Amino acid sequence: METIKVMVNGAPGNVARTVIRRIIQDPRFALVPYSLTGPEINEKICNVDDVAVQLFLPEARSQALAAVRAAGPEVICIDFTHPAAVNENAEFYCEGGLPFVMGTTGGDRERLMARVAASNISAVIAPNMAKQIVGFQAMMAYAAETFPGLFAGYSLDIRESHQQGKADTSGTAKAMVGYFNRLGCTFTEADIVKERDPQRQKTVWGIPEAHLAGHAWHTYTLVSDDETVKFSFTHNVNGREVYVKGTLDAVVYLHCRMRDGIRGRVFSMIDVLKGD
Repeated sequence: METIKVMVNGAPGNVARTVIRRIIQDPRFALVPYSLTGPEINEKICNVDDVAVQLFLPEARSQALAAVRAAGPEVICIDFTHPAAVNENAEFYCEGGLPFVMGTTGGDRERLMARVAASNISAVIAPNMAKQIVGFQAMMAYAAETFPGLFAGYSLDIRESHQQGKADTSGTAKAMVGYFNRLGCTFTEADIVKERDPQRQKTVWGIPEAHLAGHAWHTYTLVSDDETVKFSFTHNVNGREVYVKGTLDAVVYLHCRMRDGIRGRVFSMIDVLKGD
């Protein structure tokens, strides 16, 4: 089987490191040992196991592109960088002809989608790369479409907790707001309760100390207007492995779509799940 060349951006961040480690171990992939990194990073090399990954600051994007092109054609990029870098990185991928899988949330999403649509590449862009959670979102989307107003009159509470270093509100939680709105709940993204305090995460939420530095806990609670009925949906993820598995499936899917000649398309993780 031909290996798929992959560049992982966002090193030396924890998610990027985890993805790189899995790629090194997976015979389906060949790591392109370069990574775009943030302006605050002083290291020039990120060592993952026995592999040295060269880091490129934002101002060195042109050198990064030259290095990636020298690695050969059909390189796919994985993006787990900072929300502030979303649109800049997308510009880099589109201009450089590099299809990409983006799990980073934030940025100007409309501009992001439009830029890919106007390019000669395609991308998988999703707020959550965990396939099982994406499947749950798909079920909620179906309910919202099929049973609009089902929870009219119910109050809604959305709470999410992530590691202290996550800057933005959970993209998964924000996506769920739209589904609940269509189901009849009055709620905005600004109403989401966001927890980033490790002490509260440990003592109030009960998150294991081993996973304070890497977790994603979400709870959605609906209560009827007379408070006699309560629904609660919870998905708690400790660690990052579930996201890595979904991300690599997305890379394989995108590689196949590019081989099919599809350009200018933004695919979702629902597309990846369906395999269409």
